[in-house]
Amino acid sequence: MKPGTINNAKWPFLATFILLVAAGAFLGWARRPRKLRTDPPVAADLDRFRLMPNGISGTPPENYFALGKLYETDSYNLSQGKRLYAWFDCQTCHGDGRGNNGPSFLDGWWLYGPEMVSIVASIRDGRPHGMPPFRQRMTIEQIWQLAGYVQTIGAYSAKVAATGRNDDRQTRPAENRAPAKILFDEGPVGIHPDQGPSP
Repeated sequence: MKPGTINNAKWPFLATFILLVAAGAFLGWARRPRKLRTDPPVAADLDRFRLMPNGISGTPPENYFALGKLYETDSYNLSQGKRLYAWFDCQTCHGDGRGNNGPSFLDGWWLYGPEMVSIVASIRDGRPHGMPPFRQRMTIEQIWQLAGYVQTIGAYSAKVAATGRNDDRQTRPAENRAPAKILFDEGPVGIHPDQGPSP
């Protein structure tokens, strides 16, 4: 065997390795960078939504659609909402979404509706019978992130985006698997004496 033969055999592997590294670097560079913070004028506009007179549903700000419904469809924002859900101790009242002292997100009944504007208004301004306002404790962007996560907990249709799963034992379906639809398909949820007989 000639001494230069071994070195010549390494060149194709080395060239392949360099090509793969270069391709990975190009894909990393070409990928759209994630914005971890919304520009302040855009974030301020998120606070300009209109509610219907009864406080249920309404019209989101125009830039919400321009952003591509970012707080409903982006895994990063949903994960931030999940972090905020734990950080502000929402599970004390709402549990893992099944309710505790506060209402459940999984029973097929949303007193103020499952739309993002209604959830944002509930978090921002509070609601009667125990829901405190978080306007002074969170930024409006954090409120939208939390609302997006709350909406995925009680979603009736599955979403592509999802948060990361916890390492502890799971007691409910994943957030993007439409857990509320599974429970809602089981039949009526029963009468809510404080809310009326049907959703």
